[in-house]
Amino acid sequence: MNIESLREFCLSLPHATGDVKWGADICFSFGGKMFCVSGFSKLLHVSLKVTDEEFEEMSSRHSIIPAPYAARYKWVLISEHAGLTDKQWKHYITQSHELVKNKLPKKLQKNWYKSEDR
Repeated sequence: MNIESLREFCLSLPHATGDVKWGADICFSFGGKMFCVSGFSKLLHVSLKVTDEEFEEMSSRHSIIPAPYAARYKWVLISEHAGLTDKQWKHYITQSHELVKNKLPKKLQKNWYKSEDR
């Protein structure tokens, strides 16, 4: 995966938005809450939320560490050297999107689901 395919995939997820924050990172959000963040450097590094059960296991893998500033929320930082397949990248990004969506207030979630019916 590269930055362009990451951007394309993240924006293909329901109600995902993307913008540049802190002058150097592209952030993908759902309902104003980030689910995926990456820098623009040549070497791809992606931060995203994982399940509580996966956090410890993933953090012990090669080229995956607890995400700086967000590890307490079960975010990991994955380097492209982690050796994930495109299928695995898409799984973790989609899962992060769902985890963030499910943490939104129920009223806001209902509004998103209603807009999908239109």
